[in-house]
Amino acid sequence: MSTVLDQKTLFSTIPTIQYEGLESDNPLAFRWYDESRVVAGKPMKEWLRFAGAYWHSFNGSGADPFGEPTHLFPWDQEGDAIGRAKAKMDAAFEFLTKLGLPYYCFHDVDVVDYTNDVADNERRLQTMVEYARQKQQETGLKLLWGTANLFSHRRYMNGAATNPDFHVLAHGAAQVKAAIDATIALGGENYVFWGGREGYMTLLNTNMQREQENFARFLHTCKDYARRNGFTGSFFIEPKPMEPTKHQYDYDAATVIGFLRQYDLLDDFKLNLEVNHATLAGHTFQHELQVAADAGLLGSIDANRGDYQNGWDTDQFPNDIYELTEAMLVILEAGGLQGGGINFDAKIRRNSTDVQDLFHAHIGGMDIFARALITADNILQKSDYRQIRQQRYASFDAGAGKAFRDGQLTLEQLRDYAAEHGEPQIISGRQEYLENLINRYI
Repeated sequence: MSTVLDQKTLFSTIPTIQYEGLESDNPLAFRWYDESRVVAGKPMKEWLRFAGAYWHSFNGSGADPFGEPTHLFPWDQEGDAIGRAKAKMDAAFEFLTKLGLPYYCFHDVDVVDYTNDVADNERRLQTMVEYARQKQQETGLKLLWGTANLFSHRRYMNGAATNPDFHVLAHGAAQVKAAIDATIALGGENYVFWGGREGYMTLLNTNMQREQENFARFLHTCKDYARRNGFTGSFFIEPKPMEPTKHQYDYDAATVIGFLRQYDLLDDFKLNLEVNHATLAGHTFQHELQVAADAGLLGSIDANRGDYQNGWDTDQFPNDIYELTEAMLVILEAGGLQGGGINFDAKIRRNSTDVQDLFHAHIGGMDIFARALITADNILQKSDYRQIRQQRYASFDAGAGKAFRDGQLTLEQLRDYAAEHGEPQIISGRQEYLENLINRYI
């Protein structure tokens, strides 16, 4: 297939992607993702709520710091900004519909090219919002969440909400206002803040306390505006430890939860967690999910993976069944995502240059999550996974252990218990058994 195709025939050779089951050898079919299959009491599509990332799939060019673009797709060939934006949106909605994705997500500057004129940018975005509204009505696609890109423009080199220059913060606020307006107009279910440059490169020129206070005030101001204008969904914060900024204030799930608690934002905000961001923070994805779930703030996820040889955000499509099975165990036990979904914040590789590669990448990602969901449910329903963990903490469910949990024991009483009962028994954590158990159900 050519890398540059006529827009009218762009996806003409690609059929609507269907579920064909494990016996299928068709690379353009699902082998695991059967959207109507009931798992743990709900159809797959309700557990997974897949979304396409507008930016990577339709703005990604394959360029990197060492080379020019390699993804020369036809929606980038129109002459003016609105023409390019409409061609891109035509392609995006056709693609998402053929895949059967129920949702999409966007940054403002993904939808249409911005200039340095605030009013002109607002007019451009409003034009495309009307076009997207028509597309949603025609296809049934919905907006999972919208957001504003407050990190690419050079004015944001020192951040947006945390910038030392108030003028820059005001420009960020103008973008967020327009993006919130667009999200509301399109029936968006959530709104995301990703502070790509909300942090610092060196403390030598940084007042960290003031920057975080300004960040919190910015979030309150944006939240209050959205609520006044009828937005009833959740706001998500997306943690990331570094890159592009050396130290970002939304470092990981625990850091963000502490920030939200300190600045009285817990009632309106949840977390949007990304696999590759978790690993950059030195955690597993499962760890970040569990931290959020334990706090009741597991809102949504960005699905991708990193490369174990590279220490940066490579945004590759997910393919690790073991990792995702462990992730789905957390999500299932938490009762699912709170308002969000699974957004494929991933990009095809620089040398994957055909439009078919976009389909193969998403089919693989959707199938691996569906397989992980089925596997995790089987583990929870058919194995002794839950019982092993419950038994491991059984000493806190009765007697002195329960009294401690209920706040009924003093430090002196704890000391006396230790002296009376002698050395504790060594009890195995059975890690290898549990690892083998997951492999067995895979």
